[in-house]
Parts: sequence; structure tokens; C-alpha cells
Amino acid sequence: MAVHVPLSLEAQMEARTLMLASNNVLFPANGDPSIVPSQDIVLGLYYATREAVNAKGEGMTFTGVGEALRAYENKEVELASRVNVRITEMVPNEGCCDGAPKFVPKISLYATTVGRAFLSEILPPGLPFSVLNKPLKKKEISRLINTAFRRCGLRETVIFADQLMQSGFRLATRAGISICVDDMLVPPQKETIVGEAAKKVKEYDRQYMSGLVTAQERYNNVVDIWSATSESVGKAMMEQLSTEPVVDRDGNGTRQESFNSIYMMADSGARGSAVQIRQLAGMRGLMAKPDGSIIETPITANFREGLNVLQYFISTHGA
Repeated sequence: MAVHVPLSLEAQMEARTLMLASNNVLFPANGDPSIVPSQDIVLGLYYATREAVNAKGEGMTFTGVGEALRAYENKEVELASRVNVRITEMVPNEGCCDGAPKFVPKISLYATTVGRAFLSEILPPGLPFSVLNKPLKKKEISRLINTAFRRCGLRETVIFADQLMQSGFRLATRAGISICVDDMLVPPQKETIVGEAAKKVKEYDRQYMSGLVTAQERYNNVVDIWSATSESVGKAMMEQLSTEPVVDRDGNGTRQESFNSIYMMADSGARGSAVQIRQLAGMRGLMAKPDGSIIETPITANFREGLNVLQYFISTHGA
């Protein structure tokens, strides 16, 4: 890692104007934001902007963010509760003349969540609440910072990004999200999917023993079968993990996007991916040898179920 020591006055001025982090909000290569939050910050902002069906206090109306905050502190509502809140936005003054303020307040009633209403307090002047009134995943946060820079300028964007960081850490702490073994939901149809694949492999073994296919053809077909099986198990696992049954205000059963901790970590972009979750609750699948060839014996177990001795030693190839 390079260390720069600007000694002369010219070098110090160049460092302050060109190298200072607050002056490099965008990447010169593509114009995307370079100060996008990650991990805990993303998870906290995502959790606070999610919406839950039939959460406590759903449907309530508040005269302002302060009243919603007091209701939350008194446990009358939850962060994910869908409520109606009067939001004060600072919009550009279209009839602006010399001496007139550049921005004027505009009060609107929004159908939103308590968490999103809290975050509206840190919006810079000129940025409407509509850009924040959605679940904030990592890509959405990047677009939000990009929009802030285009509309509000460098100084306001740097302050906004710093406030996003502080809010994200605080909300992640409030969320208390952690990994639990019960969050790793093994799909009930996994045994059936693996069983059908094993039957197909036995059929190719029989054809090989009868001389109907060559050893290479048998190997290729077996690898294809287990690859497709691993994808099918992973897809079934994500379908089960991504939604959960709930009862709405009218007593009707419905499904909502899951609040499973592992799913939220991956869906928000904070950490992990569907492939990594598949190894936790789906099946590890095929492993590759150091020379690049694929071992045709798959690992049908996952880390939730545990690996036997043979599966463990096969998995060391992919470690």
C-alpha cells in the first residue's frame, strides 16, 4: 500500500483537492458512487425499510415523524409497520428570486413504514421522500447516493452518506439480526429430488455396464444430472426461505417476503449469496479436484444436516 507524504505547499494543495476522500464521491471510470455503504450498514437500512404484513400499529396515521417516533418508543408500532405519516420535504423554490430561500418546505401525507419515516429526517434538501420510500438494498442505496450527488451537490452528499452510515449501524444494532441454526430451512422436497437423480445415475451405470454408452459419456451425463439436481434443490430452498405465511388484518392467510435472518443478509446485499446459502441448507453438490476435473460423486448433504466421513473428505477438494 502506497504512502503519500506531501511535503511542498503545491503537493499539499494537490492532495487536499484531488486525493481527499470527500472530493472523490464518484469513480472516475464509470461515474458510480465510490462511498457506498456495506455489510452492517446495508443490513440495518434494509431491515428498517422492510414492510411487514399485520405488524403492530398497522394503519395508524401520524401528524409527523416525531409522533411516529414517540409511538415506536412506547412500543405502539414496529419499524416495519405500514402507517400514514406527514412528511416534510424541502423542495426547490420555483419562484426563487434574489434573497428568497432556495428550498421551501412541502408537507405531504405518505403511506410508508415507520423505519422509512425515521430515515426521511436525514434526506438532504432537494431530495424527495419518494426515493427513500422503498426497501433499501445495496444497489438501491448506491442509486440513492448517486441521485443525491446529481441533485444536491458534493457537500450535501458527503453529509448524507455519513448520516446513512450512522443510521445503518444504529438500526442494525436495534434489529439484532444474527445467524441461528433454525434459520437454515432444508426444503422438504430435497429427498425426492435427490432420489430421482440417483435413479437416473443408476440407469446410466446399467447402460455403461451393458456397453451402450462409453465411460466418458456416462461421466458427462452423471455430472450433468447432479449439477441440475443441485440447482433444483437450491431453487426449492430459496423459494421456501424467501417467503413465510402470515395472517393479515382481516384474518386472511397470505404470504410475505421472509424476515429470515440468513435470507435478509443475502437479499439486502450485505453478505452472502444464494450459492453460499445452498451449501448451508440445500446440498453442497459437486466438488472439483485440484487439476480442475469434477468428482462425479456429489455431496448430497448440507452443513445444516452435517457431512459423513466420505462427504467430508470429498469436500476438502473444494475447501
